[in-house]
Amino acid sequence: PEPMLASLQAWLLQAFVQPFAEFGFMRRALVACTALALASAPIGTILVVRRMSLIGDAMAHALLPGAAVGFALAGFSLWAMGLGALAAALLVAAAASGAAQVTAGARSGAPREDAHLAAFYLIALAAGVLILSLHGSPVDLMHVLFGSILAVDGAALAMVAGVASLTLLLLALLWRPLLALCVDPGFLASVGARWARWLPLGFMALVVLNLVAGFQALGTLMAVGLMMLPAVAARFWARTLPRQALAAALIALAAGAGGLLASFHFALPSGPAIVLLAGVFYAGSLLAGPLDSVRARRAVLRAHLTG
Repeated sequence: PEPMLASLQAWLLQAFVQPFAEFGFMRRALVACTALALASAPIGTILVVRRMSLIGDAMAHALLPGAAVGFALAGFSLWAMGLGALAAALLVAAAASGAAQVTAGARSGAPREDAHLAAFYLIALAAGVLILSLHGSPVDLMHVLFGSILAVDGAALAMVAGVASLTLLLLALLWRPLLALCVDPGFLASVGARWARWLPLGFMALVVLNLVAGFQALGTLMAVGLMMLPAVAARFWARTLPRQALAAALIALAAGAGGLLASFHFALPSGPAIVLLAGVFYAGSLLAGPLDSVRARRAVLRAHLTG
């Protein structure tokens, strides 16, 4: 009936459109989420394909001491905290790589690079929490750890959009070499590409740059969520890397917009709401996605039993 249809349309507009149409802070938050989703999700897809999912988590935690030092020196300064976080993450990555090279010639049971990275990022996380505790309040600590995307201002939005634009441009230029890096890391070196040895390092710098941009909106603990959860969920929807990157971006967009709406209507913290909704998409994909999910594997097993 027309009255019911009109009521449903009015409810949908009020629930999903009005918050963004009426409030400027919601529009800025949506733009920030869109930029993060379009850039971070494809980066996360490459990390997943390269079996480096936990590297993103480690680097996100490694941002904290640099952000804490920036906060201690300049308060909630976008550039001070951002540059500090970038420097800290790159330092942790370099320290882990250096420690791995030093122990490379040791006995076979010596720790690998991932173990060194875990050690350094845990040290960095503890140091960051200690610095924030000494130079700020519990509210400051929560703000840095979990962010406040609803409070994104013009400067932070410009930074997030700039990083996203740079990331998409570099991905477009380097997509084929990155694809080769995922499938056969030795291929680029075998064809004589002199810059191939710098590609993994450059890609890690791009990961860190996106985590720094995400930290401005979602905090150091939540920034990696929008990068990795959609990327893992996308594996259940597409087989090729380009389609996985597209699926991951769409899932991240849906999680960002949905999390903002949930935060607005139910007075929830925005960053955790966005990441939890991305987790819901991952769980749904794991259970019911068309590829390698629980449902898909049961269908294959049923076909074998009946065939």
